[in-house]
Amino acid sequence: MSDILIVDDERDIRELISDILEDEGYSTRLAGNSDDAMKEVNSEPPALMILDIWLKDSRMDGIDILKTVKRDNPDIPVVIISGHGNIEIAVAAIKQGAYDFIEKPFNIDQLLVVIRRAMETSRLRRENQELRRRDVSSAVMVGNSAAFRVLVSQLDKVTKSNGRVMLTGPAGSGKEVAARYIHAKSNRASAPFVTVPCATIEPDRMEEVLFGRESAERGIEPGLLEQAHGGVIFFDEVADMPPGTQSKILRVLVDQQFTRVGGTDKVRVDLRVVSSTNRNLEGEITAGRFRQELYHRLNVVPIAVPSLEERREDIPELARHFVEMFNRTQGLPLREISDDAVALMQTMVWPGNVRQLKNLIERVLILGEGSDPIQARELPRDGEGGGDDERIVLTGALATLPLREAREVFEREYLLTQINRFGGNISRTANFVGMERSALHRKLKSLNVVTTNKSGARIAQIEGEDDED
Repeated sequence: MSDILIVDDERDIRELISDILEDEGYSTRLAGNSDDAMKEVNSEPPALMILDIWLKDSRMDGIDILKTVKRDNPDIPVVIISGHGNIEIAVAAIKQGAYDFIEKPFNIDQLLVVIRRAMETSRLRRENQELRRRDVSSAVMVGNSAAFRVLVSQLDKVTKSNGRVMLTGPAGSGKEVAARYIHAKSNRASAPFVTVPCATIEPDRMEEVLFGRESAERGIEPGLLEQAHGGVIFFDEVADMPPGTQSKILRVLVDQQFTRVGGTDKVRVDLRVVSSTNRNLEGEITAGRFRQELYHRLNVVPIAVPSLEERREDIPELARHFVEMFNRTQGLPLREISDDAVALMQTMVWPGNVRQLKNLIERVLILGEGSDPIQARELPRDGEGGGDDERIVLTGALATLPLREAREVFEREYLLTQINRFGGNISRTANFVGMERSALHRKLKSLNVVTTNKSGARIAQIEGEDDED
């Protein structure tokens, strides 16, 4: 897409413009009516259109062509020319998305200035799209745990389809990364991926943000739906979408078209919809806060994104991935992670999930000094108020127990933590804690600890007195 399409019903005019532009090093294509113009656009979108407003013997005039081109190819700059120019026509053209307006007979120098600026705009838009396509880091899935492999397997099954996907999981678990993974592996990978942050958009602005606005003063301002045409629209935390907007989005999903705020023309869009939520949408439906019809439209393929708690095995790989990412994007030190730091991270509580781990790594890299391996002492320890790093702060309940009972509580919690850390793998747990596998089994039995299988990972649980063997 590097040539200029010239559309004018006067052969002499279009050939004159073509000769001028080719002398300047541009390549051109010519069309004398609306049918030929649309055929050229649909076969290969040009880098720029020069479009006459009045076209004899054509089904569409220049304004109609402009509307169609900006609807289906919004990134193509369109320069309008007319021999019958007036301020009303210029305003109408700019309102419909024209880059500029030139009146015949035009000054060649003026024409070239406008063309150069428009072509630069086109080049920057193409480069921006190419950078978006190359930026695959936001779609990289990192991990090797059983829960993670189940997730990736499910995502791979939906990448090539056009089905709507609903991603569920706690905040910070990586639902947007999963959505971008679907997009990057799909047939729409070269088209836009547009996120709608439903939780952060003011409710009274939601429709303008989604559908765009049309006014005489400011012309056309495309919304997020229009910007995502041909690609993927991602409704992040869709439960926060205002009820009034829910009904309109439902209509868009049915009709694949909408009207801008303040406008009258229908805007057609081709979109794949991916949504996410950390709430129970069925409960939101019962409470009257979410439309059941919209839920069924969005929840065609439900996929659960596991919490970091369910994939502790992945913490070392994720942490190293974030170190490399921050080194590449921010120039922060490329530090190794010591074994004691890895062990501590795998036993920490992560209510913020992968996002919390990412933020922690960034903070450690910013505040740390030098390029030595990250040590456990650099990580936050809940419950500690500072002082001697070697001390363990006892909870009130544990501190009041006799030594034998306290030791048993400590051993149970310690082994539970290590088993969970290694995804239920007894051999790896035994190797880390320095016990023979058989001895570890005997210890677990004496502490009334059993392991069960949940979500593809073996999770340690305490066996109750009334539980069956």
